[in-house]
Amino acid sequence: MPGLATRAALFAGGLLLSLSAVAAGGGNLRQSGTDIGDIASLQRGAKLYMNYCSGCHSLKYLRYSRMAEDLGLSEEEVMDNLNFTGAKFGEQIQVAMTAEHGTQWFGKMPPDLSVISRVRTSDWIFTYLTSFYQDESRPLGWNNTLFANASMPNPLWEMQGLQRPVYGKKDPGTGEAPVERLEIAQPGTQNKVEFDQTVRDITTFLEYAGEPAALKRQSLGVWVILFLAFFTFLAFLLKKEYWRDVK
Repeated sequence: MPGLATRAALFAGGLLLSLSAVAAGGGNLRQSGTDIGDIASLQRGAKLYMNYCSGCHSLKYLRYSRMAEDLGLSEEEVMDNLNFTGAKFGEQIQVAMTAEHGTQWFGKMPPDLSVISRVRTSDWIFTYLTSFYQDESRPLGWNNTLFANASMPNPLWEMQGLQRPVYGKKDPGTGEAPVERLEIAQPGTQNKVEFDQTVRDITTFLEYAGEPAALKRQSLGVWVILFLAFFTFLAFLLKKEYWRDVK
């Protein structure tokens, strides 16, 4: 797990970026509807993340072995289908991309996403991944209504399709027209409901990656509540016994 100083730095940096996104008009978030207790969603999210995101973004605070244990996967399933870097089963999820290549292709190395859900929230991730649109003025041809001028292409465009912006009235002061909504210009391999579920699965997996212990904490919480209820009942019986002869 990251040290306190590292986590504080990640949180501070992410918070500043989040505030910048909100200030740029990214305050309207869609509800993600994630449920980290849904193991099937977590498994699908892990597959999607590894295939579409892990080429650029690491999860350096999550190990393959921990992911396998929590998601009900075998070592063979993880190593054959979810490990694309040749790392050992007990090692962290890193990327094959070098910092030099990351800087050359994107201007800087794509960030690690281990704690992105804790910094940004799941709703932010869900909204971000569904808000890409084509923008020829950008170097990679993509923009995002939530995080304007993000230096990241849409990794899920084949499933979502190509979105184009519908602009509103120009601002007299700036001369710029805001994006009012997005519409599909070229359909992808999934319809809107299917694609929302795809993004929800990825978001669920990232929510889990931000705090893997949450799965065990939830399962233990039921037993803790049952124990407290039973202990309260015993305490009530003991009180009645002590006070039975008191008039």
